[in-house]
Amino acid sequence: MSADHDRTFFDTFMLVLGILLGVTIALAFLARFIAGQTSLVSHREDPLNQAEVASRIEPVARVAVAGQDNAALAPPAAAPMAAAVDMPGDQVYAQVCTACHGAGIAGAPKAGDKASWGPRISQGMDLLHKHAIEGYQGKAGYMPPKGGRADLSDQSIVNAVDYLVAESK
Repeated sequence: MSADHDRTFFDTFMLVLGILLGVTIALAFLARFIAGQTSLVSHREDPLNQAEVASRIEPVARVAVAGQDNAALAPPAAAPMAAAVDMPGDQVYAQVCTACHGAGIAGAPKAGDKASWGPRISQGMDLLHKHAIEGYQGKAGYMPPKGGRADLSDQSIVNAVDYLVAESK
């Protein structure tokens, strides 16, 4: 009785396991088929993807031959850098300054903390602007130049300092 019972259990277990394996394989083939008809085709036909692939497989160098027109071998002109846009102080604070001045990290005075901003404000706005733009290492902590965002314009940094000071008066 026990051997028959064990054999029946084993046969049933293997049948269920086989069915699950078959369903898994069928789902994998179905998913691959659907992906091949949709996203993979779209990815291959994407102009940005095609340009990226073309740039990766283009020759590393070209040879200039004396006596022939080699104008096509000139390196492409560098794209002009976009001018930094002046941003309002609240946006600069939200994007950059809040990382340190929101929590008081690295000795940064918290926004709105009149006690820690008072001595700094009394030194004058010009000095605060200078320290924010050029950076400053003091006893209390470190202020990186432009808060670590060199791509921001000086006026954007001045706007952020003015915003912080107005919030802390």
